[in-house]
Amino acid sequence: MTAKASVEMWFDPICPWVWLTSRWLMEVEQVRDVEVTWSVMSLAVLNEGREMSAEYVARMERAWGPVRVIVGAGRDHGPEVVKPLFDAMGTRIHLGGEEDYLQVIAAALKQVGLPAELLRYATSGEVDDEVRASHHRAIALVGEEVGTPVIAIDGSAFFGPVVTPAPRGEAAGRLWDGWVLMSGTPGFFELKRTRSASPDFS
Repeated sequence: MTAKASVEMWFDPICPWVWLTSRWLMEVEQVRDVEVTWSVMSLAVLNEGREMSAEYVARMERAWGPVRVIVGAGRDHGPEVVKPLFDAMGTRIHLGGEEDYLQVIAAALKQVGLPAELLRYATSGEVDDEVRASHHRAIALVGEEVGTPVIAIDGSAFFGPVVTPAPRGEAAGRLWDGWVLMSGTPGFFELKRTRSASPDFS
């Protein structure tokens, strides 16, 4: 039997585009021989030092909570809890439209069967060094001019793909085949156009 390709995706659970890319990768796992490892990036870390509106600054301050709790939970209870927590948080944020991240985290912890006391990580800064380390591991692969998500395979990593809605079934597999081809092409750096649609979670 051929070993599955090892893929790593970095995510921030509050990003709608990350959510869609993750749903696509989950489809890819069903139709291609790949296994995904899920790791944290942080929009709050990414945007440090940048000029932002007061509203966005406030959002970035709140954005620390979900990634801190995911990293803290992974540290205390093992990496296998990372993806379920991401799914539980993302479902509430992107499909449920919930904006109170502390409530989102509390409900997600309960759903996944993790201790409620893990909520303390959201505001403590206790695992910030680990959040930054995971984030910077992704940035080291792709550079400073990108955001989240980042996907890596066989030593090659890129930002994206940014897609809506998330392709399903064999359509997901075909997009993956194209992504692998491009990411494995020496000297290939960028393929981009202006987004003309909002995230579609249907």
